[in-house]
Amino acid sequence: MSTHAPAEPSRQTVDEPPNQPADQAKSPLPVDGAAYWDAAAETFDDEPDHGLGDPATRAAWAARLRGWLPSGPADILDLGCGTGSLALLAAEQGHRLTGLDRSPRMIARARAKLAGRDATFLVGDAAEPPVGERRFDVVLVRHVLWALPDPPAVLRRWAGLLAAGGRLVLVEGRWGEADPIGIPAAELTALVRPLAARMYVEELSRDRALWGKEVSDERYALIADLPVRRP
Repeated sequence: MSTHAPAEPSRQTVDEPPNQPADQAKSPLPVDGAAYWDAAAETFDDEPDHGLGDPATRAAWAARLRGWLPSGPADILDLGCGTGSLALLAAEQGHRLTGLDRSPRMIARARAKLAGRDATFLVGDAAEPPVGERRFDVVLVRHVLWALPDPPAVLRRWAGLLAAGGRLVLVEGRWGEADPIGIPAAELTALVRPLAARMYVEELSRDRALWGKEVSDERYALIADLPVRRP
């Protein structure tokens, strides 16, 4: 699954079900997610906020990442990394990247995009990242959580992948009018609150440069710092 694709609901299948609460038992995306995103990989970067080809859009996301990620080099786990556009920005800021996506074709494009960088890419399920005992300073996830079964359990799993005092950076939203999909900020805040020592929500809808166009739906980032664990 890609981190970015749900930002444009028009890319969803025509028979997709209406949005369900965040504690849903099933994912609203097609069962064979890898095949779905493999088919989308070739044209995925055509969307302004996917490929970040426009200098203004690229600069807008780079500026946001500087605010969300540590100032010094950090180990970043980018779940649902897609073609690696955000991973590349983070790598350019000096961070060490591990990216993961269900789609082998997305991962192939990400590897090409970050060739020569301090980055590793894996094919796998964002809900259960196959990273073994590795721990990260930041888990970065964009437009993925809303599409996974059992978000509360997934969030606990992601929090467990963080080093002491690590940070969750969750870019999410709620898109569409007739049958909206996604997770409202208030709902995600309630899910993350038990895990976090402190957190805040950054509204993103009004920043046209991020999306390459005006948007009227709910888009935001939730940044949560976990407690520093004591031995």
